[in-house]
Amino acid sequence: MRIRILLAAALLLGAVPAAASGWEKTADLGLTFSQSGYSSSWAGDEKGTMTWNFTGNMTAARPLSENLSWKNELKLNYGQTHVEEETADGDKRWAKPQKSADRIFLESLLRFDLHKFVEPYAALTFDSQFHDGDDNPLSPAMITESAGFGRQFQKDDRGGLFSRLGFALRHETAYRVAGTTAGGLEWVTDFDRTFGEGDLKVVSKLRVFQAFFNSMSDELKGLVNEDYWESPDVAWETSLSAAVSKYIQTTFFVEFLYDKEIDMKGRYREVIGLGVSYKLF
Repeated sequence: MRIRILLAAALLLGAVPAAASGWEKTADLGLTFSQSGYSSSWAGDEKGTMTWNFTGNMTAARPLSENLSWKNELKLNYGQTHVEEETADGDKRWAKPQKSADRIFLESLLRFDLHKFVEPYAALTFDSQFHDGDDNPLSPAMITESAGFGRQFQKDDRGGLFSRLGFALRHETAYRVAGTTAGGLEWVTDFDRTFGEGDLKVVSKLRVFQAFFNSMSDELKGLVNEDYWESPDVAWETSLSAAVSKYIQTTFFVEFLYDKEIDMKGRYREVIGLGVSYKLF
């Protein structure tokens, strides 16, 4: 229930700015689908599959005063994979679908422009999932509060590059285990760029968090993983989209994650798709 309440709040915060006037808004929605099937006489152990994936990338930004601006970013991603299985009597049926993607990311950023080399900022982010299924029993929600200084390195009508560094508090809530709070430095860099007539777009986000303290440090003493929280966490995602026609788009998404508390090695995934896209704004 808690995740659904937070999801409703995230969607509300993302929808209110888009509905108001005076906002600079973008909303890119996409749906990809792939399917394969085999007859009962097919030689081999191939199985039919169906995969679909929905993505929604929305932003709403506006100046609140001469020296203060506000930007909201909402990213939604959900997908499922259906696999055909053979029954005991030799027939085929579709097994229960498995999640292939599940993410809600909401970021609200206030920037203070003092016409200096760097500018102060304050940010709040919420990172979670649509539902906590059996395939991921912990389903954590991460809420991060941060403040510090940033710099706009490049900005024009085709995109920009903004980087910020500040102190951050991360609150991780897992529904079946106790949550943790960690504090430290957070470095975030956002880059986006469109090319040509706007048919090709690249969006990239890099987040690095270095913890200085952790509320679970005493409980972890003496365990093999007692100091894992001291390692930096890295999340780097990049998406490239190219319009084939007005409503058909190819997408390439790649993400790299490193969190020693989850896995000693870095995690990597990529998604290539061709599907329907729609620009709401």
